[in-house]
Amino acid sequence: MLTYFLIIIPTLIFFFIAFSYWQERKYRRKPFYKLADVGWHRYTPPADDTLVHSVAMVGDPGAVAIDGSDPVLQLLDVWKDRTGEAGTIVYLGDILYPIGLPAPGHRLRETAAKRLDVLLDTVIDFPGNGIFLSGNHDWLKGREGGYEQMLRQERYVLEKTQDENSYLPRNGCPGPISMQLAEGLLLVIINTQWFVQRGEKPLGNKYDCPYSDIEEFFISFNDVLRKNKHQRVLVAAHHPLYSNAMHGGKFTMKQHIFPLTAAHKRFYIPLPVFGSLYPFYRKLFGAYEDMSHRTYKKMRKRLVRIMNRYSNVIYVAGHDHNLQHFEIQQNHYIVSGSGSKTAFVKKGGRATFALEELGFFVINYYSNGEIWMEALAVAEPDEEMVVFRKKLNSVLQPKPQITADA
Repeated sequence: MLTYFLIIIPTLIFFFIAFSYWQERKYRRKPFYKLADVGWHRYTPPADDTLVHSVAMVGDPGAVAIDGSDPVLQLLDVWKDRTGEAGTIVYLGDILYPIGLPAPGHRLRETAAKRLDVLLDTVIDFPGNGIFLSGNHDWLKGREGGYEQMLRQERYVLEKTQDENSYLPRNGCPGPISMQLAEGLLLVIINTQWFVQRGEKPLGNKYDCPYSDIEEFFISFNDVLRKNKHQRVLVAAHHPLYSNAMHGGKFTMKQHIFPLTAAHKRFYIPLPVFGSLYPFYRKLFGAYEDMSHRTYKKMRKRLVRIMNRYSNVIYVAGHDHNLQHFEIQQNHYIVSGSGSKTAFVKKGGRATFALEELGFFVINYYSNGEIWMEALAVAEPDEEMVVFRKKLNSVLQPKPQITADA
């Protein structure tokens, strides 16, 4: 009986691992669509001449090529030519890998500055809006000294663009910052890195932040959503609130068997069973940048609870290096983090769409009040490929009336 157990159980485990690995290899870079959205090709948005405003949400561009060959920036150029001044580019954090913009003299400074200049060129010559957000890598990967690292990057961007709104929220404050992109379309920017940052982080008059208690951030965020129930609200941040990828606790079978590949892609040292300890730890407890970490979890819970009170919100973030869409309680949650890197994303779950490919999401707002989401993935140079499109329905409330007593 013991011999039977020792043979059958390992055999079953082996076949399960082999089948899972085969499934991942077969479907890894193929798009996943929720059953109801499989026929998305049949649905077409209004004509281009009714487009009021378009927002390109590019997450994690920190490893773009600096020689003019970057496929995502070429894809962005195609979008820019079509939209012109009726467009807004939002870089969703992790502007520079691996540690943001170091001080002059640092061994990574020259490369980081060149890469940042390439990204700045995409907004300086653009007649629309160009906005940069901070991510964890811009804050020195969340470590001590991250605040000064982020400020150095902010000052560099502001000096180059000569636009006070090109880096938001300013001074590393939590936000929220509101920008009216068009009548009926509001952009709200928040700094989610503030909540998971270790060490110094700004709050109060000393840092030129509008409040000294973080509870006031949540009150202000709720007020913005409450006062704008009559229009579409696009919330931009770095950290996602829903994700089927690594920061959401999803790992490949390869990461369970070869866990050292997380440190370097060529470290193929098999560590079955023991290798699963790292993914399980990230899933159950998490690093500071994972949804399962208590600090991240607390932030996520508060933000989701507030947004669940409304039905006109589109929340877009980066952080995980893929393209994902979730529709939860009449609101939409997007992960647009494959601006320069790609990483595994698990199919299914609560996602309506998921793809491991370079690209970004675009939000298009039309004169008839419709708002459409498009996922653009890299195809051939100077071309774009729409891999998913969906009309984002929302329930809007009448615009609040201002009375004489208000």
